[in-house]
Amino acid sequence: MVSSKTYNNVINTLLRMGEYHRNIGTTSVGDIWSINLDKMEKFALLHINPTSVQTTDGSLTYNFQIFIMDMVTEKANWTTSAPINIDKNETEFFKLYKTLSNEQDVFNETLQIATDFIGMLRHSKQQSLREVDDINEPLYFTEDQFTLEPFQERFDNLCCGWVFNMGVLVQNDFSTCNIPIADLGAGY
Repeated sequence: MVSSKTYNNVINTLLRMGEYHRNIGTTSVGDIWSINLDKMEKFALLHINPTSVQTTDGSLTYNFQIFIMDMVTEKANWTTSAPINIDKNETEFFKLYKTLSNEQDVFNETLQIATDFIGMLRHSKQQSLREVDDINEPLYFTEDQFTLEPFQERFDNLCCGWVFNMGVLVQNDFSTCNIPIADLGAGY
């Protein structure tokens, strides 16, 4: 008999995967606009927004919108040092790049976290229970191809990162043995 995974199992597994990733400081779940970034003190942030559940004959696919973001340090906070032995054109480029913000670095780092997260569900044993060696034990998988979209948003702070849709596939046998219903016929 398949031990079906519930919504809570899936959410808690995704939250734990984020919690265990060394570059993610905060994990959360819910509507994206309910995040209070003013009170959060640790970045990068993994936010899980549930969107739907699809059924097939033997499985459920829990669909989520995944946000991975970090805070951008704006221009006023940057200091630069003068480059040594660089011609005028390169000096101007150096100043332009270094004085805008760390946005490019934030996009780079959050994209790496996003691909780590996808990889853990595609090819990894880290989403399973510790020391479960039974290949019939239901685990969490994703089979999709992903489009990761960059975003830049001003909440209470300027943040940027990547958002993508992810379906988490789990086994479900749709057993009717333990449905909490009176043992009576329902037809008229």
